[in-house]
Amino acid sequence: MCGIGGFVGSKVLSQDAQNAMMDALTQRGPDARGVALWDRDFRRTGPESPSAVAGFLHARLSIRDLSSAANQPMNNATGDLWICYNGEVYGYEDDAAHLAAKGYVFHTRSDTEFILHGYAEWGERVVEHLRGMFAFVILDLRQRRLFAARDRLGLKPLLYFWDGTDFAFASIGRALLPYLGSHRAHVRPQAIDAYLAHRYIPAPLSLFDHVQRLPPGHILSLDLARSLLKTAPYWAPAPAARPLAETLDEAVRLRTSSDRPVGLFLSGGIDSAVVASSLARQGYTNITAYTASFPGSGFDEGDIAARHAKALGLPHRLIPVSPRLRDDFDRFVADLDEPFADPSALPLWYLARETSREVAVVLGGDGGDELFAGYKRYAQHMRTAWRGNLRWRRPDQLPPWSRSARRREELGLTWLEAYGLRFSGLSPATRRFLEPDYPVEATYWRNFPPVSRGLQGLIDIDMANYLPEYILRKGDLATMAHGLEMRAPLLDHKLVEAVYALPRAERFTRPAKEALVARCDVCRNFDLLHAKKRGFNPPLREWLDRELADRLPELGHRLDKVTSGQLHRARVDQLVAAYRQGEGKLAEPVYQLLVLATTLEGFTGQPTGAE
Repeated sequence: MCGIGGFVGSKVLSQDAQNAMMDALTQRGPDARGVALWDRDFRRTGPESPSAVAGFLHARLSIRDLSSAANQPMNNATGDLWICYNGEVYGYEDDAAHLAAKGYVFHTRSDTEFILHGYAEWGERVVEHLRGMFAFVILDLRQRRLFAARDRLGLKPLLYFWDGTDFAFASIGRALLPYLGSHRAHVRPQAIDAYLAHRYIPAPLSLFDHVQRLPPGHILSLDLARSLLKTAPYWAPAPAARPLAETLDEAVRLRTSSDRPVGLFLSGGIDSAVVASSLARQGYTNITAYTASFPGSGFDEGDIAARHAKALGLPHRLIPVSPRLRDDFDRFVADLDEPFADPSALPLWYLARETSREVAVVLGGDGGDELFAGYKRYAQHMRTAWRGNLRWRRPDQLPPWSRSARRREELGLTWLEAYGLRFSGLSPATRRFLEPDYPVEATYWRNFPPVSRGLQGLIDIDMANYLPEYILRKGDLATMAHGLEMRAPLLDHKLVEAVYALPRAERFTRPAKEALVARCDVCRNFDLLHAKKRGFNPPLREWLDRELADRLPELGHRLDKVTSGQLHRARVDQLVAAYRQGEGKLAEPVYQLLVLATTLEGFTGQPTGAE
């Protein structure tokens, strides 16, 4: 697990800019830093060279094979293949033995070297041999091309810049800014509206012009000789009949592989309890479970999780979360990279900070709700599937965020477009109010509208967007900000395919997740199937009214400035004033606007160095 970055093109990158790129990546990989640089003829050169037009940068979090031999960037014996890789691949040992039998020499036990040799043998089809989470770029000097890939479900990020001549990539957008320079780092107006619509920026969009996010399950190829860039999908969720219980246990077991201590994030819900039960069933009772505790909160699941851990024989640690937003908010927002407004990211960030003091790897329960339709919003939205596109003009005197206006607006959207109103940020009408001169869109989802309608259509939307770019992006950024690797057994692609192969009556049950609970002793013993789904609703109003209160005055002025007038100063202030006058439901929109202002202000003054 690491931070990766690199560039190739016509621009010479100064050593200061190289260092700035590396500094942005280092928190993702605090254990080792590596750089490989080339001139225009792809001859190796040094960091102070005036001819460095190509380079790979790597910040390593050492998890398997802790020796320096496994550091990156890594090359093959002949020096014509180089890799820069972030992630973990599991269960590759048989394929590695096959490669060794064909004459490939392994100098490490790392999955990095396996991918490098695998590419030499199988080319682009190497991705078919990778089970796990990954984002990597390979420089192939034999064919003068770059090859990149992102894992199937989108656990690991990969952003890239391409303007037809120059190419750069990184794990996070902040690491690209030193390469872009102030003359190319232009905020994309569409990305601002997409963020306001969804509380995140969906792939392939990113915050900056000419910077895209490689979607999950996609590969990228750049022909360096002809300056031709292509992307293509290599996987999409599809049914594959496999025994669910055995595949689940295998997915959990594979993710215990580590040369450093492994832990588990355990809440009071079904998904993490399923992972914990599988660990205990397979004898991994030395793995400590960590639970965020919110003293005095009605959403504190610490006691419940402690009972689950005790029943399973797992060590357990409660981590009290008492946010110090006045001190930590700027750092927290910066760690989330692009604007990202899920308030639950904050307690996860604190939990990861404390957990990283004891372990380097944690297992989590992400994915169960998307696979088994566990969110309440699915049932809520399905109850409105009868309607078509009705048109009801909103009376001008109603504020666009009022309940009546929102209900009338929903009737003017397609049924699939209206799904976004169940859980996203600002409605189209509210965005039109705040951005009076910008042509807002109902949604910016990838693969929209989906092929299916009905429940499967809603799940397809979430699998392509909400899961990778909201849930998994939050998990990756909040944990890697502290050098902690988070693994998601429920999103093992073979397990996902097995779930898709289940008969509909087994997969979509009421209550949800009966198929998971069937293999979860603690779920049955504590009757989690019928327990109220709690989740965590952070005390946003308390945060905004206390520690963040001094950031709200002049929010309209700040947003007007950093968005070049896209957000209207007076209208932003009108929304904030409505919140302060008692409209508590506006806490999330106000928080979302505050995060946007803080993020964009934090991007100013970045180092530049492309010449």
